[in-house]
Amino acid sequence: MTVMREPRLDEPPPEGTAERSARSQEREVIDFDGLYNAHFRSLTLQLAAYCGDLSQAQDLVQEAFCRAFARWSRVSRYDDPVAWVRRVSWNLATSRWRRLRTAQSWLHRQREEHMPGPGPDRVALTAALAQLPTNQRRAVVLHYLADLSVVQIAAQEGVHRLRHRARIPVGVAGFLQPPRGASSVLLTSPPPD
Repeated sequence: MTVMREPRLDEPPPEGTAERSARSQEREVIDFDGLYNAHFRSLTLQLAAYCGDLSQAQDLVQEAFCRAFARWSRVSRYDDPVAWVRRVSWNLATSRWRRLRTAQSWLHRQREEHMPGPGPDRVALTAALAQLPTNQRRAVVLHYLADLSVVQIAAQEGVHRLRHRARIPVGVAGFLQPPRGASSVLLTSPPPD
Protein backbone atom coordinates (compact mmCIF):
# COMPACT_ATOMS: atom_id res chain seq x y z
CA MET A 1 0.00 0.00 0.00
CA THR A 2 1.36 3.40 -0.97
CA VAL A 3 0.86 6.33 1.36
CA MET A 4 0.92 9.73 -0.28
CA ARG A 5 1.49 12.89 1.69
CA GLU A 6 0.58 16.41 0.82
CA PRO A 7 3.33 18.14 -1.22
CA ARG A 8 4.98 21.17 0.37
CA LEU A 9 5.39 24.43 -1.46
CA ASP A 10 9.21 24.37 -1.29
CA GLU A 11 9.50 20.79 -2.68
CA PRO A 12 9.32 19.76 -6.34
CA PRO A 13 6.26 17.67 -7.31
CA PRO A 14 6.66 13.90 -6.87
CA GLU A 15 7.64 11.77 -9.83
CA GLY A 16 4.80 10.72 -12.12
CA THR A 17 2.61 13.69 -11.25
CA ALA A 18 3.33 15.38 -14.56
CA GLU A 19 2.47 12.17 -16.41
CA ARG A 20 -0.82 11.84 -14.51
CA SER A 21 -1.82 15.43 -15.25
CA ALA A 22 -0.97 14.91 -18.96
CA ARG A 23 -3.11 11.75 -18.99
CA SER A 24 -6.01 13.53 -17.32
CA GLN A 25 -5.81 16.30 -19.93
CA GLU A 26 -5.86 13.66 -22.71
CA ARG A 27 -8.91 12.06 -21.15
CA GLU A 28 -10.76 15.35 -21.14
CA VAL A 29 -10.15 15.72 -24.89
CA ILE A 30 -11.84 12.39 -25.67
CA ASP A 31 -15.35 12.96 -26.86
CA PHE A 32 -17.98 10.32 -27.35
CA ASP A 33 -18.33 10.78 -31.11
CA GLY A 34 -14.59 10.42 -31.62
CA LEU A 35 -14.48 7.29 -29.49
CA TYR A 36 -17.44 5.79 -31.35
CA ASN A 37 -16.02 6.56 -34.81
CA ALA A 38 -12.56 5.29 -33.89
CA HIS A 39 -13.54 2.03 -32.21
CA PHE A 40 -16.97 0.81 -33.32
CA ARG A 41 -15.64 -1.19 -36.27
CA SER A 42 -12.79 -2.86 -34.40
CA LEU A 43 -15.00 -3.75 -31.42
CA THR A 44 -17.63 -5.15 -33.78
CA LEU A 45 -15.07 -7.34 -35.51
CA GLN A 46 -13.74 -8.61 -32.18
CA LEU A 47 -17.21 -9.47 -30.96
CA ALA A 48 -18.18 -11.03 -34.31
CA ALA A 49 -15.22 -13.37 -33.96
CA TYR A 50 -16.38 -14.20 -30.42
CA CYS A 51 -20.05 -14.86 -31.11
CA GLY A 52 -19.88 -15.85 -34.79
CA ASP A 53 -22.61 -13.48 -35.99
CA LEU A 54 -21.82 -10.06 -37.41
CA SER A 55 -25.32 -8.59 -37.03
CA GLN A 56 -25.53 -9.77 -33.42
CA ALA A 57 -22.09 -8.30 -32.75
CA GLN A 58 -23.17 -4.96 -34.22
CA ASP A 59 -26.26 -4.95 -31.98
CA LEU A 60 -24.24 -5.77 -28.88
CA VAL A 61 -21.54 -3.16 -29.52
CA GLN A 62 -24.23 -0.60 -30.29
CA GLU A 63 -25.95 -1.41 -26.99
CA ALA A 64 -22.63 -1.08 -25.15
CA PHE A 65 -22.02 2.33 -26.72
CA CYS A 66 -25.56 3.39 -25.75
CA ARG A 67 -24.81 2.44 -22.16
CA ALA A 68 -21.52 4.31 -22.32
CA PHE A 69 -23.27 7.40 -23.65
CA ALA A 70 -25.76 7.29 -20.78
CA ARG A 71 -22.82 7.25 -18.32
CA TRP A 72 -20.42 9.32 -20.39
CA SER A 73 -19.56 11.79 -17.64
CA ARG A 74 -18.15 8.90 -15.60
CA VAL A 75 -16.88 6.63 -18.41
CA SER A 76 -14.95 9.45 -20.08
CA ARG A 77 -12.80 9.83 -16.95
CA TYR A 78 -11.61 6.20 -17.07
CA ASP A 79 -8.06 5.51 -18.21
CA ASP A 80 -9.38 3.45 -21.13
CA PRO A 81 -13.06 4.03 -21.99
CA VAL A 82 -12.73 1.61 -24.92
CA ALA A 83 -11.93 -1.19 -22.48
CA TRP A 84 -15.14 -0.38 -20.61
CA VAL A 85 -17.20 -0.53 -23.82
CA ARG A 86 -15.46 -3.77 -24.82
CA ARG A 87 -16.15 -5.36 -21.42
CA VAL A 88 -19.83 -4.34 -21.56
CA SER A 89 -20.10 -5.76 -25.10
CA TRP A 90 -18.61 -9.08 -24.03
CA ASN A 91 -20.86 -9.19 -20.96
CA LEU A 92 -23.91 -8.55 -23.14
CA ALA A 93 -22.85 -11.33 -25.50
CA THR A 94 -22.40 -13.74 -22.61
CA SER A 95 -25.77 -12.79 -21.13
CA ARG A 96 -27.51 -13.28 -24.49
CA TRP A 97 -25.81 -16.64 -24.92
CA ARG A 98 -26.95 -17.75 -21.45
CA ARG A 99 -30.54 -16.67 -22.14
CA LEU A 100 -30.54 -18.56 -25.44
CA ARG A 101 -29.06 -21.65 -23.80
CA THR A 102 -31.74 -21.57 -21.08
CA ALA A 103 -34.51 -21.15 -23.66
CA GLN A 104 -33.18 -23.99 -25.80
CA SER A 105 -32.89 -26.23 -22.76
CA TRP A 106 -36.51 -25.50 -21.86
CA LEU A 107 -37.65 -26.18 -25.42
CA HIS A 108 -35.83 -29.53 -25.51
CA ARG A 109 -37.66 -30.61 -22.36
CA GLN A 110 -41.08 -29.92 -23.88
CA ARG A 111 -42.93 -32.79 -25.43
CA GLU A 112 -44.70 -32.44 -28.70
CA GLU A 113 -48.33 -33.46 -28.41
CA HIS A 114 -50.45 -34.19 -31.43
CA MET A 115 -54.14 -33.59 -31.02
CA PRO A 116 -56.56 -35.19 -33.44
CA GLY A 117 -58.87 -32.88 -35.37
CA PRO A 118 -62.51 -32.55 -34.42
CA GLY A 119 -64.69 -35.52 -35.28
CA PRO A 120 -67.86 -35.32 -37.33
CA ASP A 121 -70.03 -35.22 -34.18
CA ARG A 122 -68.08 -32.22 -32.86
CA VAL A 123 -68.43 -30.43 -36.18
CA ALA A 124 -72.19 -31.14 -36.23
CA LEU A 125 -72.56 -29.96 -32.63
CA THR A 126 -70.73 -26.73 -33.36
CA ALA A 127 -72.84 -26.13 -36.47
CA ALA A 128 -76.07 -26.82 -34.58
CA LEU A 129 -75.06 -24.49 -31.74
CA ALA A 130 -74.23 -21.78 -34.26
CA GLN A 131 -77.80 -22.00 -35.62
CA LEU A 132 -79.37 -21.18 -32.23
CA PRO A 133 -79.96 -17.65 -30.97
CA THR A 134 -77.46 -16.50 -28.34
CA ASN A 135 -79.77 -16.87 -25.32
CA GLN A 136 -80.89 -20.37 -26.30
CA ARG A 137 -77.32 -21.41 -27.13
CA ARG A 138 -76.11 -20.21 -23.75
CA ALA A 139 -78.94 -22.05 -21.95
CA VAL A 140 -78.28 -25.32 -23.82
CA VAL A 141 -74.50 -25.14 -23.25
CA LEU A 142 -74.86 -24.35 -19.56
CA HIS A 143 -77.44 -27.08 -19.05
CA TYR A 144 -75.94 -29.94 -21.08
CA LEU A 145 -72.23 -29.19 -21.09
CA ALA A 146 -71.74 -27.36 -17.78
CA ASP A 147 -74.35 -29.60 -16.13
CA LEU A 148 -76.15 -26.73 -14.39
CA SER A 149 -79.78 -26.92 -13.31
CA VAL A 150 -82.43 -24.54 -14.61
CA VAL A 151 -82.40 -22.70 -11.27
CA GLN A 152 -78.58 -22.26 -11.41
CA ILE A 153 -78.72 -21.04 -15.01
CA ALA A 154 -81.46 -18.54 -14.16
CA ALA A 155 -79.46 -17.26 -11.19
CA GLN A 156 -76.30 -16.92 -13.27
CA GLU A 157 -78.07 -15.17 -16.13
CA GLY A 158 -80.10 -12.97 -13.80
CA VAL A 159 -83.50 -13.86 -15.31
CA HIS A 160 -86.60 -15.57 -14.02
CA ARG A 161 -86.39 -19.35 -13.89
CA LEU A 162 -89.43 -19.90 -16.11
CA ARG A 163 -87.87 -17.93 -18.92
CA HIS A 164 -84.84 -20.27 -18.95
CA ARG A 165 -87.05 -23.29 -18.57
CA ALA A 166 -88.64 -22.29 -21.85
CA ARG A 167 -85.33 -21.59 -23.58
CA ILE A 168 -83.83 -25.04 -23.03
CA PRO A 169 -86.53 -27.10 -24.83
CA VAL A 170 -86.63 -24.61 -27.69
CA GLY A 171 -82.85 -24.85 -27.99
CA VAL A 172 -82.99 -28.64 -27.87
CA ALA A 173 -85.66 -28.65 -30.56
CA GLY A 174 -83.32 -26.56 -32.68
CA PHE A 175 -80.63 -29.14 -31.96
CA LEU A 176 -82.71 -32.07 -33.03
CA GLN A 177 -83.32 -30.45 -36.42
CA PRO A 178 -79.84 -30.68 -37.94
CA PRO A 179 -78.61 -27.96 -40.26
CA ARG A 180 -78.50 -28.79 -43.93
CA GLY A 181 -75.78 -31.28 -44.75
CA ALA A 182 -75.01 -32.21 -41.11
CA SER A 183 -75.84 -35.34 -39.15
CA SER A 184 -78.24 -35.07 -36.24
CA VAL A 185 -76.83 -34.32 -32.80
CA LEU A 186 -78.11 -36.66 -30.16
CA LEU A 187 -79.66 -34.87 -27.23
CA THR A 188 -82.55 -37.09 -26.35
CA SER A 189 -83.28 -36.26 -22.75
CA PRO A 190 -85.52 -33.24 -22.09
CA PRO A 191 -84.34 -30.82 -19.44
CA PRO A 192 -85.15 -31.92 -15.91
CA ASP A 193 -87.12 -29.67 -13.59
